[in-house]
Amino acid sequence: MRLKAIQKALAGKFISRYDLTYELEDGQNKVYEMISRNPDIRTQEELQNNQPDSVVLILHDRTGQKILLNKEFRMATGTWVYNFPAGLIDPGESPEKSAERELWEETGLKLVSIDDFLDLSYSAIGFSNEMNVCMVGTAEGTFRKSTSAAEEIEPGWYTREEIRNLLKTQRFAARTQAYCYLWSKE
Repeated sequence: MRLKAIQKALAGKFISRYDLTYELEDGQNKVYEMISRNPDIRTQEELQNNQPDSVVLILHDRTGQKILLNKEFRMATGTWVYNFPAGLIDPGESPEKSAERELWEETGLKLVSIDDFLDLSYSAIGFSNEMNVCMVGTAEGTFRKSTSAAEEIEPGWYTREEIRNLLKTQRFAARTQAYCYLWSKE
């Protein structure tokens, strides 16, 4: 496939929608709709997005026997979903600082350590070029309500057995579901 054109279709406050025109192998054109946090994509390099937009936090308690998940009401689906704490990286903020801030804002917990760092990955490759970085580490503290009225979050520590049961009955974000499945099998 060859990218022929990028046209912004709609500019929102946090995301923009684009129509991407590709020439297929058979010579036909295909217009593909996508969204981005970048309000001004003009080139294929900008489309590929080589900068992190957000952080994802894969955190365990000090024993390593429990994993932190947020049960969060997600407006896009109108329902509660289990997900890792995550959020946008503010302008001028490092991913590490964003991880500390997002964890505190969403759960009230303190980030004790970052033990591993997974570099750039796409959030939802089927319709967005948003990039994440994942921080794997340890957290501690006492849960409290989110600092944002726009976020309804119930954070919790879960054992492997509890995760196995949740996976059978609850909705998850895909990356969280995949990781939790593998973690619960250990």
